[in-house]
Amino acid sequence: MNSETVPLKIAIAIATAGRREVIAETIDLLAKQSRIADELLICPARDEDLDMACLQDYPGKVRVLRGPVGSSAQRNVLLDATAADIVIFFDDDFLPANDYVEEVELLFTEHPTVVVTTGKVLADGIIGPGLGHADGLIILKASEPNGETTTLVSAYNGYGCNMAVRMQAVRNNRIRFDERLPLYAWLEDVDFSRQLASYGEIVQAARLRGVHLGTKRSGRSPGRRLGYSQVANPLYLARKGTMHWPRALKQIARNLLANAFRSFSPEPWVDRRGRLHGNMRALRDLVGGGICPERAVSP
Repeated sequence: MNSETVPLKIAIAIATAGRREVIAETIDLLAKQSRIADELLICPARDEDLDMACLQDYPGKVRVLRGPVGSSAQRNVLLDATAADIVIFFDDDFLPANDYVEEVELLFTEHPTVVVTTGKVLADGIIGPGLGHADGLIILKASEPNGETTTLVSAYNGYGCNMAVRMQAVRNNRIRFDERLPLYAWLEDVDFSRQLASYGEIVQAARLRGVHLGTKRSGRSPGRRLGYSQVANPLYLARKGTMHWPRALKQIARNLLANAFRSFSPEPWVDRRGRLHGNMRALRDLVGGGICPERAVSP
């Protein structure tokens, strides 16, 4: 940044639920950023989801907010609470490299047309049994020093576990996370990003590095509800116009096939049979004309 550039105000925003110990470890890591965010905003689903003691040693401004339960609703609370220029959304189990915030500031300063950026995930535990915090730190340490390219690559959407947005575009165009996507709000990052796509560039930046632990809450992902969302949410977003139809149908087909084949010998950490049951229930609702994202939480 040159001497005439006005420094950007940057906020980190985390919506969390059911991961009290995990978010405490993540906050400890955020305290080591080379450029401390101007504010850290946290919206727990319930009071017991955040141990306030874990904030005592954080060197910057912290605010804990309350809102409705659900990833999209909690993230909207975070959006409404800040006057920051840039908001970085982290999952509660995403471990950023220590220069992440510094690199975000450089990127948005040097590229005024960028409205959404997402980083390079060095390892993603979401596709396996999940990674432990210690394992994540080892991976981060092995990635130092940051030798990644400054070249930006066009992306379809930001990855919700680490996604930075330019708030001027968000505020000017009243962009929101869709609260019709319940619970973990499957694909809310795609919907939010594509709403912003008309107002600037969406990019992937390799210098924004981190590890997504993919923490499993209780050994198995919530099967039936997630399975329903795997069908209902892409169809809803395609009809809404924030997801291309070929992309939505391809994702539905991929999930259906994976759940069907792997249900015979499921991974210990995935409820494949539950997901398949949810898939089938969504398809029945589709035929009957009653499919919608909210039905994922129905009995």
